[in-house]
Amino acid sequence: MTEELMACTCPHHIHRNAYCKHMAAVETATDDGTLNAFPSEDSEDDAEPDDCDCDGLGDFPCWPCVRTGRKELPN
Repeated sequence: MTEELMACTCPHHIHRNAYCKHMAAVETATDDGTLNAFPSEDSEDDAEPDDCDCDGLGDFPCWPCVRTGRKELPN
């Protein structure tokens, strides 16, 4: 378990104060063991990057949109 505090609402954690499968899933699903379950309104996944240049590329996405996960490269 990491040094940071973690909590879960499952019975295993509540009644035994034990590290549960839900905590393990969060740690293994993310790079740093954290999960932003309630993102702030400022962080929009579909927000266009400041340096977006998709308009000049037709249907092909620009690199800033691919890098941020907003669009995917075609196969």
